[in-house]
Amino acid sequence: MQIKTMATYAANGETPEILFWVGCAGSFDQRAQKITKAFATILDKTGVQFAILGKEESCTGDPARRAGNEFIFQMMAQNNIQLLNMYGVKKIVTACPHCFNILKNEYPALGGNYEVIHHTTFLQSLIDEGKIKMKEGGVFKGKKITYHDSCYLGRGNNIYEAPRKVLETLDAELVEMKRCRSKGLCCGAGGAQMFKEEEKGTTRINFDRGHEAVDTGASVIAANCPFCMTMLTDGVKETGKEDEVKVLDIAELIAMNME
Repeated sequence: MQIKTMATYAANGETPEILFWVGCAGSFDQRAQKITKAFATILDKTGVQFAILGKEESCTGDPARRAGNEFIFQMMAQNNIQLLNMYGVKKIVTACPHCFNILKNEYPALGGNYEVIHHTTFLQSLIDEGKIKMKEGGVFKGKKITYHDSCYLGRGNNIYEAPRKVLETLDAELVEMKRCRSKGLCCGAGGAQMFKEEEKGTTRINFDRGHEAVDTGASVIAANCPFCMTMLTDGVKETGKEDEVKVLDIAELIAMNME
């Protein structure tokens, strides 16, 4: 699969339908790279005209702002906005809720006004338009799946239904954790906690969430965020059930079940 960059489109005087913002985790983290590949495969199969920034993409600055370094954030954001505006970007899709939140809600104040869509919402629209066809009796038929509401997608942006509607197409049984939707529990990585040691306490948040997910009896934990993916995977390992319970991104689940 050959993925074009914005620079390639611009050189030909063309503009793609969407820019796929890959994000730092999706670019460099080995586990998250699989999510990037899965989502790009779906876009390619459904005929969506998309591009990436490639080597021109840099961090949104979200971790810097959450950690309190406003200067670094402003510098990174201004550079990104300058680049996006130069290419005339109108529509951005990303598989990272952290990138989604900051591009959608915090870039406009700095002159970056774009239609920003999380990949679960975009997947739902592709399903609704009939562009994604699922296999009859797919690999998840009859299995139990539990869904983890990431903070930035759920409580941060009030997106609860789209991911669940996408999961409903898998013919699996969706079982909810005790703490879900607006009462959902953080995976433990939010607010730049991903990059620092946790404070003293009785347990790690991701261990607590891992036990909660495993207790549903689900064989698959569906995630929508690369940070949640890392934290939940470690949480499941702590329960000793990593052979029976798999943590997968929603894009991976759909890519595995597409015709």
